[in-house]
Amino acid sequence: MSYFGGFFNTMWVAIVLFLFLWVYSYAKGKLGSPKIAIIFAIILILMTVYSYPELVWFMVALFLLSTFGKDLLGRIDLKTDRW
Repeated sequence: MSYFGGFFNTMWVAIVLFLFLWVYSYAKGKLGSPKIAIIFAIILILMTVYSYPELVWFMVALFLLSTFGKDLLGRIDLKTDRW
């Protein structure tokens, strides 16, 4: 195994764990029960990672948008009439 192959495998595991924690914290806030939130997060992450691994990058982009996009989208002035 090359150096970069091990690096990308490790990065993939870190991204999946991070997304699991993100989905778990969201589900815990919405569902109210930590046990149900864990089950929901496990099912969602397993279905996403094994069935559609490309969606993991969509989830990463969604997280980055929700974290850093608030400031960027807040700067856009949408109330002006340009047409």
